[in-house]
Amino acid sequence: MDEKIRQLRKSLDLILIAMSVVCSMVIVFHLGYNTDPKIEQLTNRILEWCFLFFAVALAAKLFTAFKSKSSVISRVGEALLFFFFVAVIIADSYHFSATDGTELVKPEWMYLGIFAILIIEVSKQTLFFDKFYFNPTLLFVLSFLALILIGTALLLLPKTTQHQQLTFVDALFMATSAVCITGLSVVDISTEFTRFGQTILLVLVQIGGLGIMTFTGFFGYFFSGGFSYKNQLMFTELIGENKVSSVISTLYKIILVTFFFEILGGIFIYLSLDAASFESPAERLYFTVFHAVSAFCNAGFSILPDGLNHGTLRFNYQLHLSIILLFVMGGLGFGIIFNSYEFIKRWVLNLYHRVRHGRHFLHRARVIAFNSKIIAYTSFFLILFGFVMVFILEFRHTLLAHESYFGKIVTALFIGTSPRSAGFNTVIMSELAFPTVMLLFLLMWIGAAPGSTGGGIKVTTFALATLNILTLARGKDSIEVFGRRISEESVSRALGIISLSLIFLGAAIFMLSITDPDKNLLSLAFETFSAYSTTGLSLGVTPELSQAGRLVIILTMFVGRVGSLTLLVAFVKKAKPTEYKLPGEQMNF
Repeated sequence: MDEKIRQLRKSLDLILIAMSVVCSMVIVFHLGYNTDPKIEQLTNRILEWCFLFFAVALAAKLFTAFKSKSSVISRVGEALLFFFFVAVIIADSYHFSATDGTELVKPEWMYLGIFAILIIEVSKQTLFFDKFYFNPTLLFVLSFLALILIGTALLLLPKTTQHQQLTFVDALFMATSAVCITGLSVVDISTEFTRFGQTILLVLVQIGGLGIMTFTGFFGYFFSGGFSYKNQLMFTELIGENKVSSVISTLYKIILVTFFFEILGGIFIYLSLDAASFESPAERLYFTVFHAVSAFCNAGFSILPDGLNHGTLRFNYQLHLSIILLFVMGGLGFGIIFNSYEFIKRWVLNLYHRVRHGRHFLHRARVIAFNSKIIAYTSFFLILFGFVMVFILEFRHTLLAHESYFGKIVTALFIGTSPRSAGFNTVIMSELAFPTVMLLFLLMWIGAAPGSTGGGIKVTTFALATLNILTLARGKDSIEVFGRRISEESVSRALGIISLSLIFLGAAIFMLSITDPDKNLLSLAFETFSAYSTTGLSLGVTPELSQAGRLVIILTMFVGRVGSLTLLVAFVKKAKPTEYKLPGEQMNF
């Protein structure tokens, strides 16, 4: 009996994934290509009956789940999805007798439900990668490449733009910029992109910020109810988790933390906006969602001309602070957020037990990890350094437009923190003083924290290089900090990351000087650093790049997102371990 139920559930899964793929393609055709009202009515009618079929299939899966040995997690997941389908049908049941026959369910909710089925079923299929040999690093690189190609195909649809359809290179550029959470744009997405096109960018940013394997891994586990041991081994490398037993909880935490901060930041953004500046509450809500996701993922995209430097937002300091909060939290990395939560929870519980029961504080093993301390101290120093330097350098330049000292402080803080991968701007970049531009080069190159939504060589690499210099100056043999000794492997890795980044940046700038010799070298170099660090700031040269120049920037964004060292690890065959060591030699420097 159990075997028959398992076979039935597998058959339902196959039917669901096949139908969801077909229906999703129909929806994409309808939203991105079709302009005929009669075809639109026909497709909606077909899709709504498919929607009913999905609801029945989910009911069958939910019924069989209680008769099988499926996990509680998968039962909860299937139940939530089933109730969503039922709620959509019931909510619009009053329109069942509509004369045109296309009012069974609201189209937007219907599309959302079908796409949810597609994402869930595809996510469950990703768990079968453990049956084949896949280098997890190579899988990580290929997942980004696959998402970029899918995004390119979607952005090539005619209805993604208001006027002229994007060329292949432009669609590839925009898809790469979104997936690699960069924010550089060859077209003005506020005027050239339709709402459909902007939504595609938003989805690409969200999935690209989390990482497609993290995204699908979460939904795959939630709706299948389990990971094999090989799955857990694969995801330990993909998400940078040291313990196999912690993979599942880490996946959950990454997703929940992301949505928590995006919702929290979205509330702050929504409250900071003037309702009179929007045509409707729906427009205000869409602006909020778009910028909350874009900010936390450090993408830097905006749906207003001139971005946050737009006339209605330039002096909205509450909005600026909300955006800063989001991209700083996104750039800190999930590890330090988890550590901080555990640290705060421990002390709150200690304080509660002290006040309520008179117990002494319990000092257990350290909660704040070594890497989190490095990230926290270095990030704080860089934020303070960037703010102070920008405030001094721009006090008699761009900050003159802000009358109050509060406005000057917020703007200086924004300019000083945004280059470390966020990409938003509240001033015209070309009006910045030359010393400020040079400072931005450094901040962009350093970037955000590892395990975050930001780019760059990472703050830990910068911190380790700085500590190594101080160690050499003091004549010590090893780097020691916070009561720990840094391993030689970490020092070698940091040196490799720095060397590869400078080599690739030099090569990319050299290529741009060939493809776009008419452009200013400073602008080309700034563009390259911005692309490699996935920052998205520009001195205004992006739309003017040649086709070849755009391809160079596309490659730079991709390498900057996945990491030059990661690419080498993915494609270079590992050396076999040896049981001997060659004699050592001292090199001269």
